[in-house]
Amino acid sequence: MRAMATLCLSGELMPKLEAITRAGFTGVEIFLDDLLADSHSARRIGEHCRDLGLEVVALQPFRDAEALRRDAHRRMLGQAERHFDTLAELGGSRLLACSTTLEAADPSPAAAADTLHDLAELAATRQMSVAYEALAWGRYIDDYRTAWEVVERVDHPALTLVLDSFHVLAKGLELETLAGIPAHKIGLVQLADAPTPQGEDLQTLSRHRRAFPGDGALDVSAFLRALGRTGYAGPISLEIFSDILSVMPTGMSALEGKEKLDVVLDERD
Repeated sequence: MRAMATLCLSGELMPKLEAITRAGFTGVEIFLDDLLADSHSARRIGEHCRDLGLEVVALQPFRDAEALRRDAHRRMLGQAERHFDTLAELGGSRLLACSTTLEAADPSPAAAADTLHDLAELAATRQMSVAYEALAWGRYIDDYRTAWEVVERVDHPALTLVLDSFHVLAKGLELETLAGIPAHKIGLVQLADAPTPQGEDLQTLSRHRRAFPGDGALDVSAFLRALGRTGYAGPISLEIFSDILSVMPTGMSALEGKEKLDVVLDERD
């Protein structure tokens, strides 16, 4: 499935969904900020996605999920319950959780695993799942390999890994480990390119200057070759934070994104 995150596009949520459909995508990641800014209910947005033939592949992001201390951990699970309620109304089943940026979190992988196990258990009670992503600027987990170690340690069917080409390639991480991850433990793949940094840190680069695959300096093709060795056949989604796309016409950006995604995936095939 070829998907696009609503955060890639300018404008309001409903026109974004329609532009994504017209461009030829069959899946969509709903960005929480887009959802909260929209006047329609999550249920109505989910109905519109189904009317358009779009599958909601994820609701994202769920921030600071792991390694929290007792009271903060309980609050996190309560917040997750509300996210799962929203996800159910949208008609989706996957919540994307990002590695924590909180200094107060426990730095140990064991603590991350314990708390993510609780989150996965909660998801399982709703017949849902959590896909966990290492942010390149995560406080303690900033590398997909460490995130994979945590997912392996948890060993829960409702917890999988997110692989985002930006977070992997912008840090210059090796791809051999990626190629060896079992396909069924990869919940979602996100693609983004980026230019060579011009003095900014990775968080700034990520939030303002991501680019469609092939429009930057990252070796997205190498990332996809490694991914191909896993046997992964799930959704591949564009996640492009870009100051340029934020002011471009919605339909034009969606069409360009689909064209660029098709090129890199067709070359891989």
